[in-house]
Amino acid sequence: MNKLFLSFFAAGTLFLASTTAKAQLMLAKDLFTKADSLRGQLTPLRTCYDVQYYHLDIQVDIDKKYISGSNLIRFKTVEDFKTLQIDLFDNLSIDRIVYRGKNLKFDRQHHAVFVHFPKKIKRGKTDSFTVYYSGNPIQATRAPWIGGFDWKKDSNGKPFVATAVQGLGASAWWPNKDHQSDEPDSMRISVAVPNGLINVSNGRLEKVEPLNNGYTKYHWKVVNPINNYNVAVNIGDYITFNEKIKGEKGELDVVYYILKENNSEDKKEHLGKNVRQAIEAFEYWFGPYPFYEDSYKIVETAHLGMEHQSAIAYGNKFLNGYLGRDGSGTGWGKKWDFIVVHESGHEWFGNNITAKDIADMWIHESFTNYSEALFIEYFYGKEAAQEYIYGNRRSILNDKPIQGPYHVNKEGSGDMYNKGGVILNMIRTIVNDDIKWRNLLRDMNKDFRLKQVDYNDILNYMNQYTGKSFDKIFEQYLKTNSIPTLLVKQGTDGKVYGRWKAQVENFRMPVLLGLKGQMDLIELTDTFQKIDIENLNIDNLIIDTFNFYINVEIE
Repeated sequence: MNKLFLSFFAAGTLFLASTTAKAQLMLAKDLFTKADSLRGQLTPLRTCYDVQYYHLDIQVDIDKKYISGSNLIRFKTVEDFKTLQIDLFDNLSIDRIVYRGKNLKFDRQHHAVFVHFPKKIKRGKTDSFTVYYSGNPIQATRAPWIGGFDWKKDSNGKPFVATAVQGLGASAWWPNKDHQSDEPDSMRISVAVPNGLINVSNGRLEKVEPLNNGYTKYHWKVVNPINNYNVAVNIGDYITFNEKIKGEKGELDVVYYILKENNSEDKKEHLGKNVRQAIEAFEYWFGPYPFYEDSYKIVETAHLGMEHQSAIAYGNKFLNGYLGRDGSGTGWGKKWDFIVVHESGHEWFGNNITAKDIADMWIHESFTNYSEALFIEYFYGKEAAQEYIYGNRRSILNDKPIQGPYHVNKEGSGDMYNKGGVILNMIRTIVNDDIKWRNLLRDMNKDFRLKQVDYNDILNYMNQYTGKSFDKIFEQYLKTNSIPTLLVKQGTDGKVYGRWKAQVENFRMPVLLGLKGQMDLIELTDTFQKIDIENLNIDNLIIDTFNFYINVEIE
């Protein structure tokens, strides 16, 4: 509700204001349930411990669509506690939780599990417990968007299974502290699958262990911090090939897993070329690939794709574009494989730099959408990249804010992709220094390396790095669902005046405008001010609406 409206009616509408507030609280209660809060909020039962290490050890019964196994959780105590919260979807059974050889008591509420220890665990102590569980995990109906376990078969009738749980949550299939703010420093993933199939997970393959029950167990080791939703199972009738790419930190091991049915030289070369180009371009723009120690893998899946750290899920059918299409309508998007490039970009934004709360998922998707344009710029030039960004505007909805509500496990609008990329291109135009802009992106990945960040972290970093203030721009473009309007008019003195009309109070932003061949960055506010460019009038005024995502009204 508008602040001016509240101020004007304050004296006589206390009852109305109270009623409205209660109604808003009721609406919020309807929108966000207790389950949302248990999943999204960092209560003392979650902040009391810091996860150091997981060892997830499971067997996948494909015929029954059933999983069983355990997860060892090693943690460091942040504050004294006797009870902590982990998370596991309530359709999965917890068989027991073992601590020092004894079963712990626990109780469950929605998808939260409250584990009770026999005595207080003191601050600073490193300890561990193991959760044994089993059941039929949620089946994905439209992976990766409506995710879970994706039980499919390849064209030869062989099982073709994968997990994809971003947004839904890793606790849909394994027990953990399911919040993006806490990543284990390292992890082991051990997955037993029926003989004749291969499981591919994150990190490097440590060993393959034949079991005596018709299963083979694949042991993977991740030495870098990893977000829970990135932990992946990929089961299929795979063949593998590999190469080494010379990168900024030396030789990067690259491993490809594709179905046997797709074992052809042209498909291998398609993947190899796109991967090599993506790594080359993004190391130029963002700095070294963040996970040399864990390698880079690309794994064929039945679903379109996901940024699973060091094990990117790929289902783009060996086509350029997005399943052969270019969403920008410019043609530039059909010169490269969208899934390889986009999901590789996430290794820097999403996996290296991770949002603390899914409300700031725009940090992942906006920068990664923008990385597509930077890929184009690296190989085809800046003009081509800007054409691509401009073309992406046609899918922007402006339906709701890009930033979501905190502490309830909800992201914002899907505009975080294309609108986010448009916003970053606009901010780059305002910075007006391409060398500084590239250094900003590289230094951001260095300074926030393997860290969790939020809206203010990104905003403050950009402000300090550039010496400019983007506070109002961030607020308008990320926290509202509208774009500002530039009002221009010609005064009685013959001069051109301009101001912004925006949802954000005291909005101000520079904009590139002027005469043909003489464009300047002029900072305007929400009050009309003279645009001091010689010989400028309404008829010859040019406003850069190609790089600035704004409305324009001539009064």
